[in-house]
Amino acid sequence: MDSKTIYSRIIEWIDSRIGFTKTILRPAPEHAMHPFYWIGGLAVIALTMQGLTGIFMLLYYVPNTDQAYSSTVYIMKSVPLGLLVETLHLYTAYAMILLAFAHMMRNFFASVHKMPRELMWLVGMIMGFVVLSFGLTGYLLPWTVVSKSATDVAIGMLNVLPMQIGNIVKFLAAGSGSDAAELDRFLTVHTVLLPVALLSLLAVKLYMFEVHGSPEPAAGVKYPARNLPWFPNVFLYLTMLGAVFVAVMLAVSALFPLVLPPEFSPQAAATYVSQPDWYFLWMYQILKFAPMEGSGIYYALGGITLFMVLLTLLPFYDRGIERNPASRPLFVTIGVIMVAELAALTIWGYLTPGQVIPGVQAAVVTGGVAVMALLLSWIIFRLRRRTRTRSAGGGSRI
Repeated sequence: MDSKTIYSRIIEWIDSRIGFTKTILRPAPEHAMHPFYWIGGLAVIALTMQGLTGIFMLLYYVPNTDQAYSSTVYIMKSVPLGLLVETLHLYTAYAMILLAFAHMMRNFFASVHKMPRELMWLVGMIMGFVVLSFGLTGYLLPWTVVSKSATDVAIGMLNVLPMQIGNIVKFLAAGSGSDAAELDRFLTVHTVLLPVALLSLLAVKLYMFEVHGSPEPAAGVKYPARNLPWFPNVFLYLTMLGAVFVAVMLAVSALFPLVLPPEFSPQAAATYVSQPDWYFLWMYQILKFAPMEGSGIYYALGGITLFMVLLTLLPFYDRGIERNPASRPLFVTIGVIMVAELAALTIWGYLTPGQVIPGVQAAVVTGGVAVMALLLSWIIFRLRRRTRTRSAGGGSRI
């Protein structure tokens, strides 16, 4: 009697027809079958949902300043499932940004940027900047007072650049400067240039991932060394994880549908406090500090740029072989402070729209957050070290 199960027969039949096991996709180590290892994969699924919902909306969207808002309202109110699609597009955009940040921080703490994956980190950081550009350009397209005012804030930040460079960058970003040219340029960048750039970078990163494989666990962490075939194990795991993600996004979109702000007009904008969307609030909050007003903005943007550059070049100065977070207190503490500051600045910016923050208050809050994060990290490392010492002492008495 044939001992093969119905499941194995189905798998063999699919593989014999499609040839999944004949692809270049390498097996995955057993320890990689964990959601934290697939945060980047979930971001790709969010990108796919962005593409599908975006194509649907482009069938009805009219890209001019007179009809951009009304065509968006038409999609939401008159097109079957239009409100769900609009909401899903927005929420998956937010999810993609959050997942990209979580993926970066997970890799930061797990030290997967080290040799031979330095270039993977660089490509991933560039992909992160492209994802933020997606959010910036797509936010303008509904032409609401909120999105247009926020975009004007972002474009206005380019004025701090030297005149020759600033004019070129502003032309590339917003065209000739008219509202119509700005909307047309943002739509082109959002629907053509950025997708091509992101998909190209994704192909490069996936190629390098297949060459190097999943990173080994951090030193000192023991996992079984067994590898699992890409099909059916990894394929089914990622399919189930993706299905859960899609289900959650659909449920959230159905339960909390998008409420469109009023249409942009100079009169409406005059009554609205301009702020960028939440993923740029941390940066805008820094620019609202009183010492950063006037010429201080050059120091603020210079510091933010330096921070971005240092984060991007991380593999080239964090070159030690140690990858276990428990043995890397300096970089782990820096990461904890970074996450705490970004979260605090974002929440603070949301709670203080349009307010200039006095210098003393800015120093107290940002410094206090850094000190609390430092103390938290120190306490965790102290407790961990004490636990390991007791374990070693107990083991020696046996």
